[in-house]
Amino acid sequence: MNITFDELRDIKHKLPTGSISRIAEQLNVDEQTVRNYFGAKKFTNGDVADMHIQPGPNGGIVHLEDTTIFDLAMEMIENSK
Repeated sequence: MNITFDELRDIKHKLPTGSISRIAEQLNVDEQTVRNYFGAKKFTNGDVADMHIQPGPNGGIVHLEDTTIFDLAMEMIENSK
């Protein structure tokens, strides 16, 4: 899946409070791994996300290899409406 970096960050900012923890718990990964998926770059406590960023407008194009975190985030945003 391809998305702009700015769009990915916007999704992170739309998440209800506590969503990062809930996603991490549900997937049995470190919270920092989820943050890294949304563009953070702190790899000492979390894994590298399965993504590749190409330079371009709006922060560049992000290719997400695995959309599991993205899908859970979108579900949480939809359920919070």
